Amino acid sequence: MRGMRWSWREVAGAFGDLGVLVPIAVALIVVNGLSATAVLLPAGILYVVSGLVYRVPVPVQPLKAFGAIAIAQGLGSDVIAAGALLMGAIFVVLGATGLLDRAARWVPQPVIRGVQLSVGLLFLTVAWGLTSSPPAAFTDAGRPSWWLLGGALLVALAAGLWRQRLVTLGLVALAVGAIAWHGPQLSLGPSALRVPSLDAATFGLAFTVLVLPQLPLTFANSCLATADVARDYFGGAARRVTPGRLATSLGLTNLVVGAVGGMPVCHGAGGMSAHRAFGARTGAAAVVMGVVLVALAVVLGSALAGLLVAFPLPVLAGLLAVAGVVHVLLLRDVRGAWDWTTVLVVGLLGLAGQLGLGLLVGLVLAWAPRLRARRAAELSSRRRAAPYPGGSR
Repeated sequence: MRGMRWSWREVAGAFGDLGVLVPIAVALIVVNGLSATAVLLPAGILYVVSGLVYRVPVPVQPLKAFGAIAIAQGLGSDVIAAGALLMGAIFVVLGATGLLDRAARWVPQPVIRGVQLSVGLLFLTVAWGLTSSPPAAFTDAGRPSWWLLGGALLVALAAGLWRQRLVTLGLVALAVGAIAWHGPQLSLGPSALRVPSLDAATFGLAFTVLVLPQLPLTFANSCLATADVARDYFGGAARRVTPGRLATSLGLTNLVVGAVGGMPVCHGAGGMSAHRAFGARTGAAAVVMGVVLVALAVVLGSALAGLLVAFPLPVLAGLLAVAGVVHVLLLRDVRGAWDWTTVLVVGLLGLAGQLGLGLLVGLVLAWAPRLRARRAAELSSRRRAAPYPGGSR
């Protein structure tokens, strides 16, 4: 296939974003009772489609704010399914009508960089949390924090210094070994899928509790920031990656997710940094990751709940930390005190869970000098065009 590279480098890069996918997937399976096959199968299919359509390593991630709230409140699979259907419908409309592409033209670069800063810092925060307060569901949760933190630092150091295919694949092999050692006996076949039971009250709860907090993050990070970072990293090869197309692909997938009671998904700028940091340069990496997820969902779905909790937390935290640092480095092209102010305001508000407010404030800060300059130019033009007092000069 034109533009695709099938190499060990691409295979290594395929696994770069596991630090985001695995913890949320495990929690949704263990805490919220989602079917493991329903969690991984739609994500795998979207990975394959994204790799073939976009031809660059566009990631597939859980909806982070959505997932965090669902996990924290212990919401059932029906509410999660309703939220996925609503997200899907909203973003299919935004993408198919071109509304999102038009809105993207009004978002200046410093605001996008602020969103990317918030995601990079979020990755680092989550990496720290995986070692300092490990999720109880994981096998590693009983290990001392110094052991988890030390292991994560070693993984991050090795991955950050070399970031070569042998290092990444070695870390994945280490994870597979740990899973094989701690995991349960394997049982083949998918886990059961269940059609959700939905009514008006379920949709209302899902919209207010899950969808509203997620909308700004998906608009800003999954669509605008992902398209921006794709252009930064891959130039003309990323011409297919537009905000509207990203909205459409994640929207259609979430309609499927809602129908089978799975894990709501999105794209993500941080995930693209993670894939690229560990070697991915084309859509082949996304196809590889998608095939692995589909195979796991179909062949080992009934055993995944036990397998995923044995994934070593130091590997997840280390990979996630490197991806966070690489993503923050996107800010190296920011110039000027005013642009830096905009970036920091958006980034810090986003990290605090107030990305919607951050976007509004960032837009005001970014457009204020532009509007002042435009107003000054208009006044200057009017003065030059006005007749000279008292007749001709």
